[in-house]
Amino acid sequence: MTKNIMSKEEYLNKAKELNVPLEKPKVLNDTDFITVAKERRSVRQYDAEYVMTEEEIREILEIAIQAPSSSNLQPWRFLVIQDKQTQQELLPIANNQQQIVDASAVIAVLADIEGYKNAERIYGELVNKGIMKNEIKEPYVASILHNYGNFSAEKALSVAMIDGGLVSMQIMLAAKAKGYDTVPMGGFDEAKFVDAFNVPENFKPVMLISLGKGTKAGFEKVRLPLDTILTWNKF
Repeated sequence: MTKNIMSKEEYLNKAKELNVPLEKPKVLNDTDFITVAKERRSVRQYDAEYVMTEEEIREILEIAIQAPSSSNLQPWRFLVIQDKQTQQELLPIANNQQQIVDASAVIAVLADIEGYKNAERIYGELVNKGIMKNEIKEPYVASILHNYGNFSAEKALSVAMIDGGLVSMQIMLAAKAKGYDTVPMGGFDEAKFVDAFNVPENFKPVMLISLGKGTKAGFEKVRLPLDTILTWNKF
């Protein structure tokens, strides 16, 4: 027997019905890492009237970019969509997920597959700070340019996407620590997004993150028991 299959839009928006608790997202009095990590939830209902300042968003992103990256090349790029009309343009591209327009902002996290070209700038700054000697920096940067520049398209995308995932998680944790809520979204038409927002060819979408003041807590986390996903030493 064939089971009923929901459309992508129905599937993505159905998650709201799982938000059983009626309370608002928890306000954290203690923002130590363990508390923030445990209490962060994917929130899909936001106060559409709440406006975050540019300074607040920048502060969250400044914290987020402390994330590690391959060879410290930091290939993440951000497109912050805060204009309400522009959020409306994004809505159908993101399968009409209401948090796209209700959140204070949507952060499009992008992976720059040519991020390695910033190696000279990044490692030159280490030289300026006295952390690395120039005679070490020169061959090091040359090696980066050679190795990363010769990656296959698949390998270059994989490396940049991993780094994009690392910084995305940091955005969500930083937001929670600052009293805001988020939900990561992969359910959008990447080709239409790239076209509508004039995304440069070397920037590849990682995810969209709604950011704002939640009005309803995300549903309680359900995780597989650790022992079902943990193996020691070898399989």
